[in-house]
Amino acid sequence: MRKNFNSHSGRMFSDRKWIVPFFASLFISVTLLLTAAFGLFFPSQSDEPLPFDAISFAKEEDSSGYFIEPELRSSLEEASSVMKMVPPRLAYLISGTKGDSHRMMRTLQAVYHPRNQYVLHMDLEAPPRERLELTNLVKADPTFNEVENVRVMAQSNLVTYKGPTMIACTLQAIAILLRESRDWDWFINLSASDYPLMTQDDLLHVFSNLTRKFNFIEHSPMIAGWKLSHRAKPIIVDPGLYLSKKSDLSWTTQRRSLPTSFKLFTGSAWVMLTRSFVEYCIWGWDNLPRTILMYYTNFLSSPEGYFHTVICNNNDFRHTAVSHDLHYIAWDNPPKQHPLSLTMKDFSKMVNSSAPFARKFAKDDPVLDKIDKELLGRTGRFSPGAWCIGSSEGGADPCSVRGNDSVFAPGPGAGRLQELLHSLLAEESLKKQCT
Repeated sequence: MRKNFNSHSGRMFSDRKWIVPFFASLFISVTLLLTAAFGLFFPSQSDEPLPFDAISFAKEEDSSGYFIEPELRSSLEEASSVMKMVPPRLAYLISGTKGDSHRMMRTLQAVYHPRNQYVLHMDLEAPPRERLELTNLVKADPTFNEVENVRVMAQSNLVTYKGPTMIACTLQAIAILLRESRDWDWFINLSASDYPLMTQDDLLHVFSNLTRKFNFIEHSPMIAGWKLSHRAKPIIVDPGLYLSKKSDLSWTTQRRSLPTSFKLFTGSAWVMLTRSFVEYCIWGWDNLPRTILMYYTNFLSSPEGYFHTVICNNNDFRHTAVSHDLHYIAWDNPPKQHPLSLTMKDFSKMVNSSAPFARKFAKDDPVLDKIDKELLGRTGRFSPGAWCIGSSEGGADPCSVRGNDSVFAPGPGAGRLQELLHSLLAEESLKKQCT
């Protein structure tokens, strides 16, 4: 008993030796904590303004009930806490099919800029030889090798016209771009039959002065009319989801009722979407993008409705939707479902539209040479920009020597685009978002 008492007393005495150091360290920790807190809430007397974030993000409490991957949460917090003072970067998907390898390269070179990211996808209908040819063309370009911002998708998907396989391919390309680079701000999808009407210097210069929250996606509610009857109610099956050869969409005899948990929207398949929105479509932390994706799996012309329905049914993004696809397209007579091939007679209309892109063009149509010469100033591989600082003497390529890719030399195209955005972002226009 005595032995136990002495042992217990010894432990008590031994424990008392740590009381003073414990309270000393506690005092120091509290002091440091208060110092840090006062440093955060009472900024220094500096004349330099605090950084202001112009990007609109969802309130944190809005998503607190959902699981968000730590990597995505950290990227969102980082983007929302620091204003992007640097010029924007764009991420392009350029897609094509059989016979499009050279057209895809021409479009790529016309929209190329070292700041941007590019993914090329040639679908499974193209023979392996042509897909290999496209890959070799990219590998052979010294600028692409040096900058390493052009990728050819190794996996070729079967893409059915007007089917959900096009959406699946687009989402895969976005996932690749998100994985490969964290530095781009907008995603743009083009096809081999698209072509720019202004330089990337024009585009990047104008978007440098625009808050990076706007999504350019032509949209309108699918309320009534033939689209509701011929697209929303029929059930289609895309053979490209389970076959290795392309075939037409299959129609079932059943028809379905309209969804009640979300509203349907439709519009152009060609978009310019913010990184924050496409991240939401990929991660889908509130499950809405996945739910809508499953619905559009059996939907005719799903590329003209998926992103539109997602953005207009989300309270955090619906006010960022600007109803324009940034394309000039000449349509057939009503119901205006088939774009006409653009030729020389459409050149003035294309320019006057102030759109940065146009479609569709036939392969090697002479109007493309006219666009190169008069709108892009293109004589070599790429549309020239301030980043091209090499000599052009003797027919040399000035873009073979790269300068600062953050410096732009905007031309007349920038003025046209500014006028277009001024009208699109007017207060009256923004009131019509997703309505």
